[in-house]
Amino acid sequence: MSDEKTFITGGCGFIGANLVKYLLDRGRCQITIYDNLSAGSKSNLERAIADSGRSDCSVDFVEGDILDKDRLSQAVLGHSAVVHLAAHTRVVESLKNPQESFDVNVVGTFNVLEAARKNGSERFVFASSNAAVGEQPLPINEEMACQPLSPYGAGKLSGEALCSAYFRSYGLSTVSLRFANAYGPYSEHKTSVVARFIRRVRNGKPLEIYGDGEQTRDFVHAHDICQALYSCLTKRKSRDSQTTDTSGVFQIATGVETRIVDLATMVKKLAESAGNEQSEVIYESSRPGEIRRNCSSISKSMRVLAFSPTVDLEQGIKNLITPAIDSRTGL
Repeated sequence: MSDEKTFITGGCGFIGANLVKYLLDRGRCQITIYDNLSAGSKSNLERAIADSGRSDCSVDFVEGDILDKDRLSQAVLGHSAVVHLAAHTRVVESLKNPQESFDVNVVGTFNVLEAARKNGSERFVFASSNAAVGEQPLPINEEMACQPLSPYGAGKLSGEALCSAYFRSYGLSTVSLRFANAYGPYSEHKTSVVARFIRRVRNGKPLEIYGDGEQTRDFVHAHDICQALYSCLTKRKSRDSQTTDTSGVFQIATGVETRIVDLATMVKKLAESAGNEQSEVIYESSRPGEIRRNCSSISKSMRVLAFSPTVDLEQGIKNLITPAIDSRTGL
């Protein structure tokens, strides 16, 4: 297992840095990161490697864009597993610039799949999102007809479809993991609500809620996401099977629905307990393209991937906010 080479696009980003540490902690030492550094940073990657304490492991870095087919194809050579995390992840930005969102999230995903196919890679894991599903009765499950509300969500749904096509057409073992709202270490550059709330209380700014705060999300810690990614990388698959392997789509979440107003209250309380001054909450206009309610069923992921979320939301945020308040340096 430790001899297999893993290729990670977007490995300098939030989930990528967490995955690198998770893999190194488990002795999976041959890793190549492919990233254009448009969102993540090499310092993120370096922190993750240092936090693992595995100086004996080989983590190579290639600066490159997933739209550069030649460079991508060359970089992926010799890797048995590909984890595709690189993406434009901001819903609002996808509304402002749908062409760029399409190029990166659809064409880019096609390029990575094609590079993996030509390389003869054995496994391909795609980071999808609940944005692919759209507004649905809760809890969201893998059998629902998808109706994305944004170009970002449509791009992720297109990626899932491409993964399915490459599995059925070429036998490439593909799996799409629909992440719920992720939070965790190495996320200081993110605009997601948990990272943004912690950043604002740390900097003495009010917490901004878009809309009335009654909208809900299913918050999943990066450690639990990495657990699911690792399961996909380590489970063996029969290419003849359509139902009993790890191909297909899986919801990666906690199954717990949390209101944004309750999240703000939690962050305020934990920040004040850590010695921060009391924070104000202000309300701004709601943003288009965003889902009103979100919560997932994880029964399929539990059954097939042996997935089991382990990090409680309050404890997970406390683990982030206490050092952030103490050091005022980051998440």
